[in-house]
Amino acid sequence: MQAIKVAVDAVIFGYFDKQDLQLLLIKRKIEPFKGGWALPGGLVLDDENLDDAVKRELYEEAGIKPDFLEQLYTFGNVGRDPRNRVVSVAYLGLVNPSYHELFADSDAEDAQWFSVNKLPALAFDHKSIIDIALKRLRTKIQYQPIGFNLLNEEFPFSDLENLYRTIVGREIDRRNFRKKIMSYGLLNETDNVKKEGSGRPGKLFTFNQEKYEELEKEGFYFEIK
Repeated sequence: MQAIKVAVDAVIFGYFDKQDLQLLLIKRKIEPFKGGWALPGGLVLDDENLDDAVKRELYEEAGIKPDFLEQLYTFGNVGRDPRNRVVSVAYLGLVNPSYHELFADSDAEDAQWFSVNKLPALAFDHKSIIDIALKRLRTKIQYQPIGFNLLNEEFPFSDLENLYRTIVGREIDRRNFRKKIMSYGLLNETDNVKKEGSGRPGKLFTFNQEKYEELEKEGFYFEIK
């Protein structure tokens, strides 16, 4: 009889204005790797669906409910958990940290945001999971505007531009980016403005979810150059 356990792990990305892309980590309260940093997650209960399990673990260990969450990949190498043979279904999620107050509980001693460029040593094979999640995010954001989940409800165009530049990890053609975004009709211009630096106040926008869903049905490629 097989003695394989099933777990879920969540790679949750966040974004603070004008900062690096952030990653949510929890400090483990139990062995193995007690006191070490890891992705939120844990074993799936016998009567629990995978999606319900990852949402439960995220709320128990960090006190958050992601705005965007999808299955990423399955990790099942022998020896990835020193206690048992464990197969983990990893999830990719996005949240706006401004709307979520972290609260560690259950198996977590602490929960914090870390820059993806300055991560601490990680438990298990979680570094490999994060690497795959980053690759997926950088690919996915090229054709699906999921980055809007990381912004405030109203935002200046410069915030959107900086977010995409941060995620893809390189400079982008600002003129082409703005032209493409505006041509799709994905933004609604508001009457509100925000002053940044010494320049004149910039207009604030909101994301047009209905327009996005319409484009998604038709099929479109949101290429960033």
